[in-house]
Amino acid sequence: MSRPRPSSLLRLAACVLALVLCGCASMVNRASQRLADDLTAGILDQDDPALARDGIPAWLLLVDGLIQGDPQNADLLMAGSRLYGAYAGGLVEDATRTQRLSARSFDYAQRALCIRLPALCSRLDAPFEAFQAALAHADKNHVGALYTLASAWAGRIQANSADWKAIADVPRVQALFERVVALDPAYADGEPWMYLGVLATLRPASLGGQPEQGRADFEKALELSGGRNQMVRVLYAERYARLVFDQALHDRLLHEVLAADPHAPGLTLINVLAQQRARALLESGAAYF
Repeated sequence: MSRPRPSSLLRLAACVLALVLCGCASMVNRASQRLADDLTAGILDQDDPALARDGIPAWLLLVDGLIQGDPQNADLLMAGSRLYGAYAGGLVEDATRTQRLSARSFDYAQRALCIRLPALCSRLDAPFEAFQAALAHADKNHVGALYTLASAWAGRIQANSADWKAIADVPRVQALFERVVALDPAYADGEPWMYLGVLATLRPASLGGQPEQGRADFEKALELSGGRNQMVRVLYAERYARLVFDQALHDRLLHEVLAADPHAPGLTLINVLAQQRARALLESGAAYF
């Protein structure tokens, strides 16, 4: 029997090494993604907003480092976007910082979309009809990336609400949320419906708003969350009930928020923040109505 040539042995060793390294890289990628997901989940289950406010910046730096080491990991980018968005949207009061952090959230979400759905990525700034046409090709496998981008984009618009260029992007954000609920109506326990409710109640009916559609969207979000997401009730009261001057509905929703147990998987932090906001809205309600 002839012995293998040295060159053949080298090629075989190189192939084995490549497979081992590939496997190790895959394991590291999964571990990084799992760590980022666990960090986000742990923060969202925190019932002390002050602790979350003080602690999140360290985790943001950690996630930034993980993304630098694995920049093509779409799941890791989406986890980073969610973490930045949660921090900027609920725990930062300085307007300049909120703009900067929401921009990072949007950047990570956009990069994730470009990996998962490059055709739509290339049309984000295209004329609206071209954007819609590309969005129509998204399927259920893309729902996570679409929702992450839509929520990060909404956060960026909110942080730049005085900028008409940012406001002009609202129809694109709405189209993204509408595509998400068309593909998966119960996604994220109804959170996309909450966003749609806000978008429908940005203006009164006399100025082109759709308050009754917004009410239906908020009710759908409540139904799909099993009533556990208290921020839905807060936004329902703030955006719809105040818009149509329905004080009875406004006060009922806010009292339900305050009476609820805020502890719910993935919702505890947002529920505690919702209760703080509900108290403020009740206090200002007498003067508003």
